[in-house]
Amino acid sequence: MGTGIVADAAVTLPWSYAWLRNAATVVWLGAALLLVLLAVGYLRQRTVRSHAADPVTAQFLGAPSMALLTVGAGALLLGRRLIGLQAALCVDWVLWSSGTALGLVTACAVPYLMVTRHRFAPGAAFGGWLMPVVPPMVSAATGALLVPYAPAGQVRLALLLSCYAMLGLGLIATLLVLSMIYGRLVHHDAPTGTVVPTVWIGLGALSQSVTALGALAVAAPSALPAPYARGSAVFALLGGLVMWGFGMLWLALAAGLTARTIRHGLPFAPTWWSFIFPVGACVTATGALAAQTGSTLHLGGHPALRAARPGLGGGGRTFPAARREERAPVEDNRDPRPGAATVLGGTLTTCGDGRPVAGARDLAGDAVREVCRH
Repeated sequence: MGTGIVADAAVTLPWSYAWLRNAATVVWLGAALLLVLLAVGYLRQRTVRSHAADPVTAQFLGAPSMALLTVGAGALLLGRRLIGLQAALCVDWVLWSSGTALGLVTACAVPYLMVTRHRFAPGAAFGGWLMPVVPPMVSAATGALLVPYAPAGQVRLALLLSCYAMLGLGLIATLLVLSMIYGRLVHHDAPTGTVVPTVWIGLGALSQSVTALGALAVAAPSALPAPYARGSAVFALLGGLVMWGFGMLWLALAAGLTARTIRHGLPFAPTWWSFIFPVGACVTATGALAAQTGSTLHLGGHPALRAARPGLGGGGRTFPAARREERAPVEDNRDPRPGAATVLGGTLTTCGDGRPVAGARDLAGDAVREVCRH
């Protein structure tokens, strides 16, 4: 899943360099190969039962489902150039369905085992406890990529609503676990050694909710009536900003603990994976907000205005079906020739009483000139 998020996050970056997309494709191919090899090797060991019985190892049973989901999303975002759209869709549907089913099982089974069988010391909570409950949010974000390709009508609506339900499942469970982790940090000794990187998983969980909100807002117009589609956009913007702010607090906390540990020695361990996926999720989350707001706060660095559009459905090549449905009601008076001037027509009215706004044409012209200047 760490390798998969690198590829998925790279393809959302604003730079349209061929080498960047090619590099992301190579990373995705490597993630797909690793997924096959590791899955076969793990199934041959038949150690799922023993891992589920271990209070620590059981937490990481959520990782395979997220690996399936990220590689599946990469098939649609990157693999389509190699195997074609239809084949990429088939791969993504299979991996998303299996990853979602597995993620829902772990999100329910692992907490049940923690309550009924596992026993923990008062200060045992750590970032790994988030692993079983985050997969439904990853399913929500990656499932949004498939919404425009689902059959129109009840099937598409059911997929979108299911993604929102999985977002709620994962997000609320994440907030509950984060409160326990914060309580451990405050009331017990600060984590040291190889446990410290797992604090970063909190950033990944919070960022994943922002990414999912943005992705679902882009997909909503193809399945929901106009009032609810607009509401999903408002929800994605305001809710995303709130969660992103909390994520920045957790980022500062995780960075401070990591810097403190580095001064005393931070040994290499598999938990270093926790530096990868959370940062990748933070990139896609920041890009999602940048795509919705155009705010220079979120445009800073590499997540620019187009940062999340290929991954979230705003790019023309990624979701042509969704884009056509969103633009269908709008009369487009633009000259299709490259570089041609854009002429705005029509009357701008207020949302309340429908009266025309004075000087709207001049304001629109100024806005277009400002965009062109940048």
